[in-house]
Amino acid sequence: MAIITVNGRDIEIGDHESLNLIQAAQRAGVEIPHYCWHPALSVVASCRMCLVEVGEKRSDGSIVMQPRVVPACQTPAKHGTVVVTNSPKARAAQAATLEYLLLNHPLDCPVCDQAGECLLQDYSYKYGRARSRLREGKLAKADKYHIGDQIVLFTDRCVMCTRCVRFTREISGTAELEVIHRGDHAEIDIFPGKPCNNKLAGNVVDICPVGALCSKDFLYKQRVWFLKSQKSVCPQCATGCSIWIDHNKNIVYRLRPRYNPQANGYFMCDEGRFGYHHVNSKERLLQPLGRQSSEWMPLNWLQLVQEIRSRLDEIRQAQEDHLTALVLSPWLTLEEAWLACQWMRQMCPRAKLVRGPIRDLGEDDIYPKTSRGEAVPRDKAKFIIRGEKAPNRCGLDIILRHYETTIVTWTQWLESIAQQNILHVYFINSDPLWEASALELEALRSLRTLVVHDIFPRDWPSVAHWLIPATTFAEKSGTYINADGLAQTVRPAIIPPEGMWSEARFFWQLLDRTGLYHAPTVRREIASTIAALQPLDADELGESGIPIRSCA
Repeated sequence: MAIITVNGRDIEIGDHESLNLIQAAQRAGVEIPHYCWHPALSVVASCRMCLVEVGEKRSDGSIVMQPRVVPACQTPAKHGTVVVTNSPKARAAQAATLEYLLLNHPLDCPVCDQAGECLLQDYSYKYGRARSRLREGKLAKADKYHIGDQIVLFTDRCVMCTRCVRFTREISGTAELEVIHRGDHAEIDIFPGKPCNNKLAGNVVDICPVGALCSKDFLYKQRVWFLKSQKSVCPQCATGCSIWIDHNKNIVYRLRPRYNPQANGYFMCDEGRFGYHHVNSKERLLQPLGRQSSEWMPLNWLQLVQEIRSRLDEIRQAQEDHLTALVLSPWLTLEEAWLACQWMRQMCPRAKLVRGPIRDLGEDDIYPKTSRGEAVPRDKAKFIIRGEKAPNRCGLDIILRHYETTIVTWTQWLESIAQQNILHVYFINSDPLWEASALELEALRSLRTLVVHDIFPRDWPSVAHWLIPATTFAEKSGTYINADGLAQTVRPAIIPPEGMWSEARFFWQLLDRTGLYHAPTVRREIASTIAALQPLDADELGESGIPIRSCA
């Protein structure tokens, strides 16, 4: 083990760990301020904010310090290294760097979206000088709304850390951003007519340490100190990015990536980042509806439970349970799917359990791209956007295999309807973007019973007999298993619209279980029943989740 001394405290790091002094100091609980360094990007040591004193401890116990401060981001941590971050020399260097960065920085804090989570604010308070010696006017630069469809550049706030430039070259590989001009006239820009619109572009907002790059989607919507953050999982594809859901007053305002080395690393795609608006939509189905003749009548939830139970009792007594199907959305959590399957098999033991429709765009989108726009080999990928747009297909398949010998797909099931092998259907669709085609609606119209659980009414009133509102990913509690077999916890950030029951609560009530639904308890129940999911027999799945090796 290598021993590093940080501000007089010895810490151990692995012999084969490749750390710089910023990372080593973090192990000791010491913050070394920095702007340009990011753990996922190359090291350029351009901002000079991380200047520290460095020396070496010799075998006789003496310490020899270097005469000048050095950038911590560019200095490897090795055995015997001595780091001093709070000496007068280091403090003076940090204060001088901040004074330089603030020479032309505008006093935009009252209107800046980054206020409250800005490193320039934080470091100015911790390491800067109280006053600036500049007596000349600040150099003003024009804002750039043309930089991309989802991002805007407030040029005069930029500290030229070049994180965004390196991201587009090293992570997305699309290289839209560049540094133009020199000296105090240097600024970030794009090649004319080539905006930063790659599928990972929103990440430049996250990695910008100041308020230079902002999201047009979030711009001027909410002050960050009013927001509450919840850990969860992005449902927009089978990658299953770990995310933060930022919300206030039961409204979701933005999604941000949460570091997970087993799933998404430090980043997320724009499809997931901006794919939350259905949560706040005023077009959502908010109340259960039952069709009486040609009229749709609102139902309360307890009345709905009785009607659904009665209908399935009739089907079973007519010995038509083998003509019944439960169609499960791969957007459901493990727990929701488990409770739904248990209820259906309890009511109709011979009912078919079917995997619902999956939006699949074909091949995975792999990053970074090469100079020709081609994807790098998969083993060198830094980010993958899955073509399969289902967050829990893998987990759902494990549950279906527990009940069925083979998995019945959506296409196969539609053929069964055409052959009149299915007459009664309970269909759950939690995918906000999936729409039934005219041919699919025509096939469903022939059913004697159709119960639809969905987020939106869509075209269901023309074919369904009951319509039940579904909850979104931001309102769920449970587990998703991604395409690589990583099980992660989905946590609710907001509560469903007033009076709405979650799917888990609804099936809990249909099963006539006592008490309240508790996702970890149900997950442990599943793990004790299905051997493939035995690793999930725990109250918590941890920050990065638990891998399920048997997941196909």
